[in-house]
Amino acid sequence: MKKMSLCLNHRFVVATILLYSSTMLTYVTCTETSLQPNIVLIMADDLGIGDIGCYGNNTMRTPNIDNLAKDGVMLTHHIAAAPLCTPSRAAFMTGRYPIRSGMDNGHRVRVLLFTASSGGLPKNETTFAALLQKQGYATGIVGKWHLGVNCESRGDHCHHPLNHGFDFFYGIPFTNFHDCKPGERSAILTDFQDKLCLVNQTLLVGLLMLLVLKWTGLTSTDWRTIVWLMVFCSLFFGAWYCVFGFVRLWNCLVMRNHDIVQQPSNGETLPTRMIEEALAFIERNQRKPFLLLMSFLHVHTPFFTTKAFIGKSKHGTYGDNVEEMDWHVGQIVKAIDNVGLTNKTLIHFTSDHGGSVDSVGSNGEHDGGWNGIYRGKKGFAGWEGGIRVPGIFRWPGLLPSNKKIDEPTSLMDIYSTVVGLAGASLPQDRVIDGRDLMPLLKGDVQHSEHEFLFHYCGAALNAVRWHPKGSDTVWKAHFFTPKLEAGACYQSEICGCHGNYVINHDPPLLFDLSKDPSEMNPVSPHTEPLFHEIQKQIQKGVEEHRKTLTSVPLQLSWNNVLWKPWLQPCCGTFPFCWCDKDSNVSIVMQEANQ
Repeated sequence: MKKMSLCLNHRFVVATILLYSSTMLTYVTCTETSLQPNIVLIMADDLGIGDIGCYGNNTMRTPNIDNLAKDGVMLTHHIAAAPLCTPSRAAFMTGRYPIRSGMDNGHRVRVLLFTASSGGLPKNETTFAALLQKQGYATGIVGKWHLGVNCESRGDHCHHPLNHGFDFFYGIPFTNFHDCKPGERSAILTDFQDKLCLVNQTLLVGLLMLLVLKWTGLTSTDWRTIVWLMVFCSLFFGAWYCVFGFVRLWNCLVMRNHDIVQQPSNGETLPTRMIEEALAFIERNQRKPFLLLMSFLHVHTPFFTTKAFIGKSKHGTYGDNVEEMDWHVGQIVKAIDNVGLTNKTLIHFTSDHGGSVDSVGSNGEHDGGWNGIYRGKKGFAGWEGGIRVPGIFRWPGLLPSNKKIDEPTSLMDIYSTVVGLAGASLPQDRVIDGRDLMPLLKGDVQHSEHEFLFHYCGAALNAVRWHPKGSDTVWKAHFFTPKLEAGACYQSEICGCHGNYVINHDPPLLFDLSKDPSEMNPVSPHTEPLFHEIQKQIQKGVEEHRKTLTSVPLQLSWNNVLWKPWLQPCCGTFPFCWCDKDSNVSIVMQEANQ
């Protein structure tokens, strides 16, 4: 009996140890997947959804992005909140329609035009970076910001990334545009510049004629009047040239945190420097949870492509730039895998909006992206081509692999998703339009939480997407559409949201996106028995949505977007803004050349 008792006791001890070990193993396994994951958000600029292999392109090589889709989940109905950079990025950062923060308007200018503009992401908006920062995350953004810099004085940095939840910033506070590339024509208010140039030329010719007449004695105008006219012409020309002539120097700059390290920016080395900074951020923060927003300058024009990729694609300079960006994506993924963080990191790849499609560069080549089967392009209100974007998520061990989801989702959903993963709570003092995507991505639910998605052109409600609960059908109603034909919007990156720029529809133009994603065949009461009922339900959704809107200051009003010299970030003494503290580039491209 004693032996048996000892045996039983021994078995009890062994069983207890095994049970404890199993419990601990389960605890460790669970916590590894439930602890705060690292989050890497990769955003391309102006990339068309049809430019990527996994979304249907079979001529451009994007193996690294395609592998993300193969190893994870691919959303095929992922929507940007706006077809332009500034409002789309504002919605992405806040999880809210840009109209809620005043980051879009109905005027011609719907993006920030200068680093010395006073508009930008308001201080009272809470980004996902700010919430993750409070949860102990190291937060960094590398690349493009385009959400403002200063408010009232040079250096107050009220709109700067470091005042919106980021610990680290390296990149351009503005955007990549033609003024930043020597030899390219200015891209800012070009028609306005042409008119100013014409006025200057007219004044100069008039002044020269007056001088000739004075010297030949054919006019009695006194010299004092002529001198004053000369002063006026000089001041007018000086004001024009200060704003637009020096814009390459002033607008195009690179910052590390609050410091300007290069002005004007060197586009030839900047993309490489950006990937170096991203890899360095991962390396130094690998032992704690981190958030990295990699905001590419690719594939916004003008293209700065390194020699290793020039002439490599079948689609000219645009294709070269896309393939280089894909290589950079591969470098980020490799860095995550090399430090053993593969199963602890959520990687998301997307674009801020659709491609510009028919844009033609100074070399005569098409330098816009391909939006696949979708109609429209960047800057063209609510057509799918301007707002349908890639949506790829990879998290091995937690998300399924090689899975496609065709439910309506939004770039605004990233906000709620990453906030939830970090263990933070959503702000309760404002409307958050994004929804947590994790249940949908993991397969716990089969349908998106979005019944309605609203599409704005500036401050005007342009279209509504309705996904009835329990249905696979997605309806989309357009209240107005941009004129795509030759005329007001022909070969323009931005089409206006009113007047001669648009065609109004009453009743709204209605499409069944589940059958007609190209929006080519609107339904009518003759082809759809429920036409009037669908319009009625959409109108109810609009009325409920409008009840949630409040009036806010317009960040993109003319007063806020125009150049203000006292707000101009400057490396040196204004107006002599020049420095280069960041020209050294290591051999990060060596592998690409092999």
